[in-house]
Amino acid sequence: MNDRPLTLMAVHAHPDDEATGTGGVLARYAAEGMRTVLVTCTDGACGDGPGGVKPGDPGHDPAAVALMRRQELQASCDILKISHLEMLDYADSGMMGWPANDAPGSFWRTPVEEGAARLAELMRRYRPDVVVTYDENGFYGHPDHIQANRITMAALAMTEPTAKVYWTTAPRSMMQRFGEAMREFDADMPEPDPAEAAAIAEIGLPDEEITTWVDTTAFGGQKFDALAAHASQGENIFFLRMGRERFTELMGVETFVRVRDTTDAALPENDLFAGLR
Repeated sequence: MNDRPLTLMAVHAHPDDEATGTGGVLARYAAEGMRTVLVTCTDGACGDGPGGVKPGDPGHDPAAVALMRRQELQASCDILKISHLEMLDYADSGMMGWPANDAPGSFWRTPVEEGAARLAELMRRYRPDVVVTYDENGFYGHPDHIQANRITMAALAMTEPTAKVYWTTAPRSMMQRFGEAMREFDADMPEPDPAEAAAIAEIGLPDEEITTWVDTTAFGGQKFDALAAHASQGENIFFLRMGRERFTELMGVETFVRVRDTTDAALPENDLFAGLR
């Protein structure tokens, strides 16, 4: 009889990413007795500093920002009841095209095989039944998200087969509701130009291509609080403006594409652990 707990491993790029797309499932499965493992790949040093000071501006101290974000990440993990936090501590690469992309030690310029070997060691240690990360475009083209996908898929190839592997995504219908909500809470928000609007329209997937819809409504409060724990980045976390009730209404279902499976669980599914219990 195998007494090892069923284990979910989420591989994310920065502190606060764990809450946005997977806070609900991390909280839900922890409550259901699963072991939850969060791997955060970068130090988040390209985030905002105290008072919202931006990277490259006077007063932005990357080392201090990284320390602050590490503390916020631990608070988020406590709220979500995450069993184990592992940090790879690569340097935050910033947004695509920033000079930080090519800085020594940045995650983006780290050889995939190097990052994958480190992640594979964690997979051998925790033996996850379910692994979650971003899609090949990092959901919206962020270099560290793309790199997280690359090292995760490479690490999976180096280790014993994992029963189920998922990429986070959002249905296009939900993205449309997000856009409406953003205008609801920020009446002064300008309309995007045609090129930007077209790029936004390509984020996520058509609803019918989503394989997995997980109801996390009961954990919306935890997810909101986990995001709020990343207070230093509050200016960039639009969802916090909604308040807990509206946030849960919009963010109460987390969606995924199942990219590997050994269980033959039927699709669509409403449980990352379908076929495993």
